[in-house]
Amino acid sequence: MAAEFIDYYEALEISPKANPDTIERVFRYFAQRYHPDNQQTGDRDRFDTVMEAHRTLTNPERRAQYDLEHRDRVHARNRLVGELRDGKPIEHGVEIQEKLLSLLLLKCRQNVREPGVGDAELEQLLGCPAEHLEFHLWYLKGKGWISRTENGLLAITVQGVDQVHSQQQQRRGATGLLTDRTQMRSA
Repeated sequence: MAAEFIDYYEALEISPKANPDTIERVFRYFAQRYHPDNQQTGDRDRFDTVMEAHRTLTNPERRAQYDLEHRDRVHARNRLVGELRDGKPIEHGVEIQEKLLSLLLLKCRQNVREPGVGDAELEQLLGCPAEHLEFHLWYLKGKGWISRTENGLLAITVQGVDQVHSQQQQRRGATGLLTDRTQMRSA
């Protein structure tokens, strides 16, 4: 199992552009502060993190390698925050899941003996690359709404069919059936 990524710049409270003198000065401060022998502020875990940060960031080769991973992590975090602020990817994700389920339902209705769709065909039909479908497939499998057939194709399950029908009923209810019931009561 891969070790958890630790942001050494954050651990030392410095900029990724910090020069060696700054790294050394801040390291000495935190090493003294978190040293296990320090009665007031000693913290073995923080001390170990500060030590590893120092070993990594003061070695030019290790720092260069670390900086590549750090940059990728920061980029991924910024992209995630941007998507959260936007809100549209979440709505779009629900649409993809609904389309995926509907597509698999139609395929099953066409031929219940061979209800599966291959990954490449799914990408093409939905206009979505595999890496964008990965989360949705994981989720729908986890819910038990889709599964892999014996030959490796994706197919809708009975629970998935029920989910599609439930979604359709909810939409119909939101577009007028409740109004009709209200009118029937007042009549």
